[in-house]
Amino acid sequence: MRHSLSITVGTIKELREKCGAGIMDCRGALIAAEGDMDKALESLKHKGLLKAAKKAGRETAEGLVEAYIHPGGRIGALIELNCETDFVARTDEFKGLAHDISMQVAAMCPQCVSADELPPDSEEPPETACLLLQPFIKDPSKTIQDIITEAIAKLGENIRLRRFSRFELGK
Repeated sequence: MRHSLSITVGTIKELREKCGAGIMDCRGALIAAEGDMDKALESLKHKGLLKAAKKAGRETAEGLVEAYIHPGGRIGALIELNCETDFVARTDEFKGLAHDISMQVAAMCPQCVSADELPPDSEEPPETACLLLQPFIKDPSKTIQDIITEAIAKLGENIRLRRFSRFELGK
């Protein structure tokens, strides 16, 4: 347990801020990674993906409809983001996710939610046309699906982007 002595509260806090995992999960990942922040982060990300995969079959009957109107009022977006319980739908984390996704729709003008909805004759690449495959406007190293998966791991519930609509004056 020599490595646990070199894991400081500050290091745990730094990892927690990066990934949103619990304190004990962060501590355990840092110990397993022998203090290597990148390895610990990768380990926690993998755990989050596994948690999200386990929850994927759960019904998502709650959630919210989020609207984003771009300054100037010429572009707007509505999305329906679902989760399992009303309790999670009322959290700031879930509301923030819904806001970010509605802003993405307004900014990037996707055609469909996922690749399986893309028309076969579409000439646009799936990474551009499909909302879940688009790089996130606030962090292009992640896709919209990645930020939803991270939220599933943090909130402990299945989350599903059901539909969206984008409005632009004159189009």
